[in-house]
Amino acid sequence: MEPVHLHLLTNHVPVIGAFFGALVLIIGMSRKSPPTLAAAYLIFLLSAVLGLVAYFSGEGAEHAVENLPGVTHELVETHEDIGKFTLIGLILLGLISLFGLFRSKNHYDKIKSIAMVSLVVALASFGVGAYTAYTGGLIRHTEIRSGAAATAQPAVEETETDND
Repeated sequence: MEPVHLHLLTNHVPVIGAFFGALVLIIGMSRKSPPTLAAAYLIFLLSAVLGLVAYFSGEGAEHAVENLPGVTHELVETHEDIGKFTLIGLILLGLISLFGLFRSKNHYDKIKSIAMVSLVVALASFGVGAYTAYTGGLIRHTEIRSGAAATAQPAVEETETDND
């Protein structure tokens, strides 16, 4: 599989996973359910692993698009720089989740602090990840760039021909 395909296939999972995992974690915390917390930690681990894949396949994706029309070096570098922060957050979330997963069999009162830390890190990772996704979208989706509507070319209207 080409790096660009791998990057496109995996780059949404960490962002969605951090958000979805946070929702599962909140449910587990509200129900004081260690098995539900464990499910959230597994979602976070999957997000962290696929975050690593997305980040390290990004270089190959960069080489695939760097010479395409409308792609600028600045957009790619911004995306890469912000992506580093997302990766750090996801790795931290994955490590906390591993710890939480091993402790999740304990009584809820003994593990709620791990859940709270996980929730904060998950929401922060989601926020930074969402911004990373936005900056990635700017690279190829010119319609979301600032001022894109003002500079867009109007569609060429087809003229009807009279066949009579």
